[in-house]
Amino acid sequence: MANSDRFVNQIADIDADYTKWYTDVCLKSELCDYGPVKGTMVFRPYGYAIWERIQQEADKRFKAYGVKNAYFPMLIPQSFLMREAEHVEGFAPEVATVTHVGETELAEKLVLRPTSETVIGNMYSKWIGSYRDLPLKLNQWANVVRWEKTTRPFLRTSEFLWQEGHTVFATPEEANADALEMMGVYKDIANNVLALPVLTGRKSEKEKFAGAVATYGMEAMMKDGKSLQAGTTHYLGDNFARAFDIKFLDKDGAHKYAYQASWGISTRLIGAVIMAHGDARGLCLPPPVAPVQAVVVPIGAGKNPQVGEKAREIAQKLETAGLRVELDERDLSPGFKFNHWELRGVPVRVELGARDIEAGAVTVCRRTDGQKTQIAIDDCAQKIAGMMDEITADMYGKAEAFTRAHVVATSSLGDMEKALDGGNFCDAYWCGDRGCEDKIKQLYAATSRVYHADQSDAHEHKCVCCGKKAKHRIYFARAY
Repeated sequence: MANSDRFVNQIADIDADYTKWYTDVCLKSELCDYGPVKGTMVFRPYGYAIWERIQQEADKRFKAYGVKNAYFPMLIPQSFLMREAEHVEGFAPEVATVTHVGETELAEKLVLRPTSETVIGNMYSKWIGSYRDLPLKLNQWANVVRWEKTTRPFLRTSEFLWQEGHTVFATPEEANADALEMMGVYKDIANNVLALPVLTGRKSEKEKFAGAVATYGMEAMMKDGKSLQAGTTHYLGDNFARAFDIKFLDKDGAHKYAYQASWGISTRLIGAVIMAHGDARGLCLPPPVAPVQAVVVPIGAGKNPQVGEKAREIAQKLETAGLRVELDERDLSPGFKFNHWELRGVPVRVELGARDIEAGAVTVCRRTDGQKTQIAIDDCAQKIAGMMDEITADMYGKAEAFTRAHVVATSSLGDMEKALDGGNFCDAYWCGDRGCEDKIKQLYAATSRVYHADQSDAHEHKCVCCGKKAKHRIYFARAY
């Protein structure tokens, strides 16, 4: 193979060095690049386009639940953070502080938002006066800053993009129901947009959000057997309402504190897609979030103008059928182009050469399995558009089978060590003691993720760590 034909975007072996493979895919598929400040990341257009697709799919679901978008300031008075003791303690190590403007020291330090419960709580105290103002359901698409010690593109960066929903209700039951309802929305996005199977449930006291009464998590299994927290929702009780004096006049004439929920997903979902679906060739994108769903590659167009003309015609038909399409007319070899688009995870490649035109067909290659099929040119737009749902379902099925195969029942620490070292989640019973949770983390670098959906027989089992009577069935895993 000539040097000009070689695939120049080499990536590490996914089986030999998973960490480097991930970084290579992020950088060489042009999703992102490193920012000039340590721990920051620049979204390149291809990566940002994936986030835009996730935003669009999430935003329409939020609005269907009566949620409206707003935007709140990034700068928060430090005193706000101090009002909710558990909240400030939880975020203190990650908070970045502004102390000066030019040469002038600020009278009060400002923090760059690590999350917005406090500044939003301050505004809600002004806007809510009566039961008629409830429920209030707002969301913002924003950036936040958490000064992480160890960073990795999309998964953990000092600044990242997310959405944060903040809802207010008259009763605790409504607020908790909202947290559960939005977890259902997140699961729908994971399953049907990202082709990502997830485990959902309540988190332990140790793992809950700082300042929440209860936190519900969505955990996705990556191909190395580690868990990625892909989204969380929180029932906040009246903790922030008391801290920020969010009260309303109820129907009975009494002033009462309101109850709140908050919920968020972030750009780490892009990392989840990379690690759950990617392979030795690079990205493998689910069609709902793929910036390019089909790429048309004319072969030999330089020698045969008819090939180029027909390729442009086919690309137009695909666009008319509703697909996001790229026509690759670059003066490069077909092999280079194939590798270029495979690395970028484009779901379908359409190849067209002189022989294809003679046969009245195109060659269609699916990214998921490399399978090639011949499709009549006249039917190709409709059939390729129809492939998108099939590809999404196939990707979900493969990821679900992988997850099922790597969730292992464990009844002892020995079982747990073996399961974790084998790249698995542990389905275990636990006494609920924080000491056992800490011991498992110390021994195996594993944490509790979410409670199992079925708790019916928990009391019949013994704790995986201490052997005492269990209270909960829960998943443990090593996590990002």
